[in-house]
Amino acid sequence: MFNNKVLLITGGTGSFGNAVCQRFLKTGIKEIRILSRDEKKQDDMRKYYNSDKLKFFIGDVRDYNSIKGVFRGVDYVFHAAALKQVPSCEFYPMEAVKTNVHGSDNVINACVENKVKKAIFLSTDKAAYPINAMGMTKALMEKNVIARSRQLQEDDTILCLTRYGNVMASRGSVIPLFCDQIDHGKEITITNPDMTRFMMTLEEAVELVLYAFEHGKQGDLFVQKAPSATIETLAKAVLELKKSDSRISYIGTRHGEKLYETLITSEEMIKAIDLGDYYRIPADNRDLNYDKYISSGNHELAELVDYTSHNTNRLDIDSMKQLLLKLELFKDEINN
Repeated sequence: MFNNKVLLITGGTGSFGNAVCQRFLKTGIKEIRILSRDEKKQDDMRKYYNSDKLKFFIGDVRDYNSIKGVFRGVDYVFHAAALKQVPSCEFYPMEAVKTNVHGSDNVINACVENKVKKAIFLSTDKAAYPINAMGMTKALMEKNVIARSRQLQEDDTILCLTRYGNVMASRGSVIPLFCDQIDHGKEITITNPDMTRFMMTLEEAVELVLYAFEHGKQGDLFVQKAPSATIETLAKAVLELKKSDSRISYIGTRHGEKLYETLITSEEMIKAIDLGDYYRIPADNRDLNYDKYISSGNHELAELVDYTSHNTNRLDIDSMKQLLLKLELFKDEINN
């Protein structure tokens, strides 16, 4: 579906943008446009890939006038631009609103105005039952994408969502931090040893987006089934792979963190469609005529539980090590 097509990635200098470039630049894709605010990272990518198919645009999703022209002639959009770090969003929640809510709405407007075929918006498990500002703004982004999808016509842009857990070794994730601490002879610092997180590789995250591009209908949300591990299991697996005798230091839960993550709420599980490796959650397309919902409820609600990192397949240290060996960070361990 991407042969001779133009793909635009917002926030394209991040981990996802680089993974997509590595995946597609040698295929029949016509052009990949990278839209971001960071000229230094763009210059690094330009030199690293050295490809005529890669085009760079400076712009900020918060400012519609700075991005609208970039969407001209684009077939598909992959919206990854966001404020993602939980502590930063806790201290500056309105900055998260500007980027994650208003910015994503600007992307929708630019897509519709320029007749983009399909746009995939990246969300996070923190948007399900959100307790922190980052999750709340991503939840609002999801709600707005679905609300806007209801208003579009048959030949307008198809808007879809993907929701994923932690992407292993992506920028700002804990695995590079553990490796850096070990390499500098420091203790590994973990929060709560019983805290669980979904474990997904960057390649799997890209596969989820591609699945949504291929199969998504208006307002769909896609979730990939993923295993989980406790933070302590993850830390011990990293220590064993790097053959390190560094100690583990328990520092306590940080502000805004959850004990476990939820990828699908119990309310969403009622309508979730099991597709094998994925769940598809179709949009709620009820209108503002609430009368017919007042007199009758839904008995299924009490029968379903949410899909969390506490009740999915749990990895032990050995299986966690096998997953870690798929990462570029551990290429030396693979060679040894």
